[in-house]
Amino acid sequence: MNKKKNSNIVSTPYDDVFRTLLNDCSSLIIPVINEIFSEHFSGDEKIVFMPETHFLNQQDGGEEKRITDTSFKIVGKKEKKFLYECQSTADSSMLVRIFEYATQIALDQGEIVGNILKVEIPHSAILFLRCNESTPDKMGIEMKTPGGTVCFDVLVMKSQRYSIDEIFEKNLLFLIPFYIFSHESRFEEYNKSEDKLESLKAEYIDIRNRLDGLLESGKISAYTRKIIMEMSDKVVENLAQKYENVREGVKSVMGGRVLEHEAKTILNEGKIEQAKQTAINLKAMGMSDESIAMAVEFGVSVVKEWFGENKG
Repeated sequence: MNKKKNSNIVSTPYDDVFRTLLNDCSSLIIPVINEIFSEHFSGDEKIVFMPETHFLNQQDGGEEKRITDTSFKIVGKKEKKFLYECQSTADSSMLVRIFEYATQIALDQGEIVGNILKVEIPHSAILFLRCNESTPDKMGIEMKTPGGTVCFDVLVMKSQRYSIDEIFEKNLLFLIPFYIFSHESRFEEYNKSEDKLESLKAEYIDIRNRLDGLLESGKISAYTRKIIMEMSDKVVENLAQKYENVREGVKSVMGGRVLEHEAKTILNEGKIEQAKQTAINLKAMGMSDESIAMAVEFGVSVVKEWFGENKG
């Protein structure tokens, strides 16, 4: 049977922002996981991303390629697996994708013990960028099997429900680029009224100032601050395409110039983060510390410090 591989992956600019935040500023996801799942991770845990590419079997015998770079495990005193997706519409269409991803991830990481195939479904959640009165607080997936009915929850986070104060109080900085969705219904007002636009800009000046405060206190890095601001610009650029005053007003606040010393810090931090993620991926493939150090052009001592000498 000839199997056709479909590698056309459809994504929105908001998916791209979501994935950039998740992969480039992965520490930001821990407070989000704590909020959604009522966990108590300290923030010092390691985040390990799962294999990205899966081929899902189709009814016509073909395979469809899917990128699931939103699945990861948090490793600390305890270890848990998560699947976290975002959706810019207020319906339940993401459930099908969650089911496909969750079962494929479970199968890829399953093991046969004796005569039993053991699989683990990751804890799953969806970030809704838009919501309405019918958007649920929790969804679920139910599977009927010969052995009985199995259900698992898909939890929901609604970004529009969080105020600026809540975002900073709960350290949900991951949500900042999507905050503009809470103002979407008023874009036309802002675009026509200079006073109302100034009110919107004042909120973003407050966001910028709070981020600067976190940077100065060492709670976030220059790299993280820059990514948050760049991703905020990208969301506004796409969401307010038809509203030039809104688009340019917010960007004038969040798209500030980076000082030379800050640019160097960001560049170095970016290189370190990229090297670290590469090292983690190579370690998962079974490479030795020495080979990893050569591949990422970092010293063996640095690599061993990341992983812990003689640990897996």
